[in-house]
Amino acid sequence: MPPAVSTSLRSLGLMRTISLFMAGQLLVVTALAPAAEPDWPVFLGPSGVGISTETGLLKRWPEGGLPLVWDREIGTGYSAPSIKGDRLVVHHRVGDQEVVECLDANTGASLWKQTSFSDFSDPYGYNNGPRCSPLLTEEYCYTFGAQGRLLCLRLSDGKQVWQRETQRDFQVPQAFFGVGSSPILEGDRLIVLVGGQPDAGVVAFSAREGRTLWQSVGKQTWDGEATGWPSPEKYTWTGEEMVVSYASPIAATIHGKRHVLCLMRHGLVSVDPETGAENFHYWFRSREHESVNAARPIVLGDYILITAAYRTGAALLKVAPDGRGVTEVWRDGRNLSAHWTTPVPVGDVVYGFDGRHENEATLRCLEISTGKVRWETTGWESPTDHLRAVSRSTVLNTNTNQVEAWPYYGRGSAILAEGNLIVLGERGTLALVQADPEKFVEISRFNPPKLTYPSWAAPVLARGKLYLRGENALICYNLKQPAN
Repeated sequence: MPPAVSTSLRSLGLMRTISLFMAGQLLVVTALAPAAEPDWPVFLGPSGVGISTETGLLKRWPEGGLPLVWDREIGTGYSAPSIKGDRLVVHHRVGDQEVVECLDANTGASLWKQTSFSDFSDPYGYNNGPRCSPLLTEEYCYTFGAQGRLLCLRLSDGKQVWQRETQRDFQVPQAFFGVGSSPILEGDRLIVLVGGQPDAGVVAFSAREGRTLWQSVGKQTWDGEATGWPSPEKYTWTGEEMVVSYASPIAATIHGKRHVLCLMRHGLVSVDPETGAENFHYWFRSREHESVNAARPIVLGDYILITAAYRTGAALLKVAPDGRGVTEVWRDGRNLSAHWTTPVPVGDVVYGFDGRHENEATLRCLEISTGKVRWETTGWESPTDHLRAVSRSTVLNTNTNQVEAWPYYGRGSAILAEGNLIVLGERGTLALVQADPEKFVEISRFNPPKLTYPSWAAPVLARGKLYLRGENALICYNLKQPAN
């Protein structure tokens, strides 16, 4: 970005605005749940961006790794578990069955399970399990399966309340990797990125009954939209394109107006949660056909940060006072290209993973106001000539003859707790990293024995316990400091 533009942004007080908002956001999250023992009932927790308000956590981890509470083998899938009170719900695939299973969060014991047939097969050879995290309330558990089965179950016993087959009920073209956008709850509306044609990209259902309340986004949004490409200069709707991508929606109040922000395949759209009416849209799509938008939008006051891989990059947008449009503050195709992990905002920076492929991926600290990269790391900044791969997730240190965690994070995931990032690398390396805007500082690391490649679900933190989901394993560690 030219220096003059950067200076102009600072003069407008953007840095101060973002810092003040983040402080306010943490206060709001604290008010929603007890600070000492908050739940994690939805994708990326109560904050929606992976920020925990828990305290009293270990500042440095034991050399041999965190204390294990329990672990168990589960079916395949990429979805993180969700936790409400003492109940944990995990959505996984066993054989030809999608399984919604409720466990005791303290012991891992199964409390109930609900199964349904699935013949979904990932066309690119990835596993065939669910991709979306369960959404839990005091009464209900909502899940969204890889083939678009939307379920509402009673959290107490798993009894089905209602079910919708979205691929049957809406005209949904086949997606690249199955359904991968977790629903959100906004009042009495369950808002789901269904991806139906011609204008059912986003659908609101009655949370208690499953009735369709409204549908929005598709041809009416993108037909004739300027692309910013040499060709075609304007997009022509065909009726066959995928409408939805893989980023989960997020709701926010901006300038006193409620928005549901959806990063669809073609770009960002804001809709009114009550009616589905569009507030604004912004084209943000790779020119590559086989591409997705998968990282969730990040709301910072009246600014929105979006990012995607496939040579798309990142953009910071400012929402107009009337909520009916956005202006581009900056856009950069090289500073942060998140493949699927939502960056974590902390003060005037975000921490996010850049890179489409594992061998090019880095963890980056990005200055929000300018888009400048403060620092980046592969997760390993020492020599590697003494390390030899012995598995898909570990290496042998030939100097010590000890087996160690994989050195690089790859396209990892991260959440924030007590000023530190809890990072899960895609080969199972678990690390504690300072959220330091000036430099990369790793405090601790180890390899949980049952995690291996690919470990793509974000960590979950609830009531002092850290939950990690691998492709076939679910692990619970104690993250609390020992009582004196």
